[in-house]
Amino acid sequence: MKLTPHTNNIYRNSMIANARPARERYIHPVLKQQRELFFGLIRIHVLVHASHEPIFGLAMMEELTHHGYRIGPGTLYPLLHGLERSGLLKSALKSVGGRKRRVYKITNAGKRALEKARDKVDELHHEIHEEHPRELPAVTGRRAPTRRSTG
Repeated sequence: MKLTPHTNNIYRNSMIANARPARERYIHPVLKQQRELFFGLIRIHVLVHASHEPIFGLAMMEELTHHGYRIGPGTLYPLLHGLERSGLLKSALKSVGGRKRRVYKITNAGKRALEKARDKVDELHHEIHEEHPRELPAVTGRRAPTRRSTG
């Protein structure tokens, strides 16, 4: 690994500041892309569980881990707060075992959003598992036949 001095910033004029291994430069963007891709699925998981019973952060982290997602409190709690700001969840402080716990319930808007998400996930699932997915228009401008939704 070649170390080069980093002199464009007074806080970075050491040789170590520019010494990121190639593996790290590759893995960070891949993990970030996966995280962005999976955030929608995680939101759907949260809404699904909130539609069955009130949920709280630690239990959701454990449930998401069960499904193979690695998500910490610094990611999950802002996600829950965002769903609440969007009107999909509503929270309340509950006393559990002498401690206050923020518990989230799905709202009517959350139920409607979840129903739409179920339809989209079902459609995507079918398309992912089709042997021959619908053809897209070719570069030449020829239009592909349209397929009507059955829902």
